[in-house]
Amino acid sequence: MARASRKVIITCAPTGAIHTPSMSPHLPVTADEIARAAIDAAAAGAAILHLHARDPKDGKPSQDPDLFRPFLAQIKAATNAVINITTGGSPHMTVDERMRPATTFQPELASLNMGSMNFGLFPMLQRFPELKHDWERQHLENSRNLVFKNTYADIERILELGNANGTRFEFECYDISHLYNLHHFVERGLVKGPIFIQSVFGILGGIGPDPEDLMHMRRTADRLFGDQYRWSILGAGRHQIPLATIGAAMGSNVRVGLEDSLWIGPGQLAASSAEQVTRIRTVLEALNLQIATPDEARDLLGLKGAAGVAF
Repeated sequence: MARASRKVIITCAPTGAIHTPSMSPHLPVTADEIARAAIDAAAAGAAILHLHARDPKDGKPSQDPDLFRPFLAQIKAATNAVINITTGGSPHMTVDERMRPATTFQPELASLNMGSMNFGLFPMLQRFPELKHDWERQHLENSRNLVFKNTYADIERILELGNANGTRFEFECYDISHLYNLHHFVERGLVKGPIFIQSVFGILGGIGPDPEDLMHMRRTADRLFGDQYRWSILGAGRHQIPLATIGAAMGSNVRVGLEDSLWIGPGQLAASSAEQVTRIRTVLEALNLQIATPDEARDLLGLKGAAGVAF
């Protein structure tokens, strides 16, 4: 693994496409709510903002560029944060649909899921039986019979489009096989360092949230990529802060936000993603680690800079 830097990059994902509006009154839905959540997270210390959009009428995830445009403009005007646009969208979307915002706006950074997988959200129906919108129940129930499609052809296409626009990627690796898929594209020359690996733990269908799973991810990434990668930790749900803490102590960067966890403590909903950023920043500073600024994150990840985007 790349030698641990004293500068730790905090990524914040304010809304995502997993949780639904009925699960938390704090989940941002409208463009103004998403912008405010992102701006507050940046003020709290997030160098990177990982962004999805939602239909303002019912909160359903959407990859319509017209729903991204208003909050991208607000965030860029108010912060210097690196904007990372999803190409994952929702597991229920086609690849063409998922790619539209990143192709339109040519961000500095975009997410890229590194393999097809089961993506089980249906257990949340037991925790949240009362749902306001019909789409929410369908969204969760349909994941029993869903493969989140990310074939080699899909990944190759997204890489080629991003490379042509100068967009680099946050490679989301939900399992060990995803690291090997990434290594395949490195060997083909479609991915060059520094490689930004987001290890994702605790999604049903991917690797589990045990600390040993985190260690297994690190050992494998070290063997495959040596000193050519930057590591980040994403723990789903209640695992968010504990796994990020373990990872940070081992040299990783971290990701938090309401996309990944609705919680700030046992049984306590987070009031905002900024609250989670503040919590992990407290942990990092207690470990005598420094928080990377957006420009330091740009330098660490080899990004093209905010002037190179199309928004």
